Amino acid sequence: MSIYDSIGGAGAVQAAVELFYTRVLADPRLEHFFAGVDLQRLKSHQRAFIAAALGGPQLFDGRDMATAHAGLNITGDDFDAVVGHLAGTLAELGVPAEEIGRIAAVLTPLRSQIVSARELAG
Repeated sequence: MSIYDSIGGAGAVQAAVELFYTRVLADPRLEHFFAGVDLQRLKSHQRAFIAAALGGPQLFDGRDMATAHAGLNITGDDFDAVVGHLAGTLAELGVPAEEIGRIAAVLTPLRSQIVSARELAG
């Protein structure tokens, strides 16, 4: 069974994305990244990305992670804060710790594509 199916499919992904962005936008360390961003469009992309990353049936046809995050100067601390919000969101929605760990294992390799190359080199 895919991670997508084990957490409840599309409904669970929808709930997770909504709660995740509520948490992220309330975080003063992260809110500036979303100024002027079309949040409905971003949430749609996020739902498709998460569903695809977790083995769901949706196809993600958005930009690659490096392109989507280029120029945002995202630090390792920023990345860790977002991952923390995602883990907290999933825990709040009742996703078992084992599944959160499986999800983290899928997303952790994206760090090198999202964190600013300048910071990774430094």
